[in-house]
Amino acid sequence: MLVILLLDAVAIGEILIDFIPTEIGDYTRVNMFVKNFGGAPFNYAIALSRLDHSVGAVCSVGNDQFGKFLIETLSKEKVDTSHVKIKNSRTTLAFVVRLEGGQRKFFFYRKPWVETADTLLSPEDIDEEYISRAKILHVSGVALSHNPCRDAIFKALRIAKENNVLISFDPNVRLDIWENYEEMLSMYDKVFKISDIILLSSDETRLLFNTIDPFKVSKKVYEKYNPQYLVVKLGPKGAYVKTSNGDEILKEPFPVKVVDTTGAGDAWAAGFEAMLLEGKDIEHAVIIANAVASLKVTRIGAITALPTREELMSFLSRYNFRINR
Repeated sequence: MLVILLLDAVAIGEILIDFIPTEIGDYTRVNMFVKNFGGAPFNYAIALSRLDHSVGAVCSVGNDQFGKFLIETLSKEKVDTSHVKIKNSRTTLAFVVRLEGGQRKFFFYRKPWVETADTLLSPEDIDEEYISRAKILHVSGVALSHNPCRDAIFKALRIAKENNVLISFDPNVRLDIWENYEEMLSMYDKVFKISDIILLSSDETRLLFNTIDPFKVSKKVYEKYNPQYLVVKLGPKGAYVKTSNGDEILKEPFPVKVVDTTGAGDAWAAGFEAMLLEGKDIEHAVIIANAVASLKVTRIGAITALPTREELMSFLSRYNFRINR
């Protein structure tokens, strides 16, 4: 008997291993690294799953121990892996450089430097029915950098658009994996035009819109793209959100000790979209998103400190706030 899944969200794009050093500083001085689950769309997927929403994964891993680890992690986190493909290649690797204040930067073992599994996702791997039955399709810009994965992403986007699936787009700018800056801008422009939710960091707004002022970013975005929701994640300053009907909000984060910001934006996106799926208003959604991201940054690793719904509610109770379903 064929079972057709009806999912709250499908995440598509890069999946990889994050190697995170145990020390802060340049790699010439760092001696030890810890293996961690990684890949922005799937950090998001796990965060959303822990908040009791159904999520599916569309991606490709290598035929190696790292690929096995990634699939097992997704399954353990109750993310559907029926559309995770195993390629005859090595799993993609990212090395995280930890900076002071919990910030970080990356370099990749991936195209254009070396061919690895995540970029081998092909249009033939995209199941139209699987995408069309989701409520949200969450996409990362990293997956747009090279073919065949780029074509696979655009096929998934077309299916989502034709079936009124909300498109959530995080450009996730990583200059290390793009051969041509103008090509990157062109790819992002194409996806921005069809996105319902645009998620940006302040670093990305500087690169893509030449300003870190969220109000100026908003003006530029709505003049050209008009998404249902624009998000500008401001790190220690919280987050700014504007909607297509003119509502806007700027909220500070919760006070926590920041250890590692890897995956914080993905956690934020999951918290925000979990609340949209539950019909909550924009203020409620931003508060929850800030809380999820605040909890995430308290430990090393993209998924290590992602809260369950119960943990989130316990954290919020300290601030006399609760989620009603």
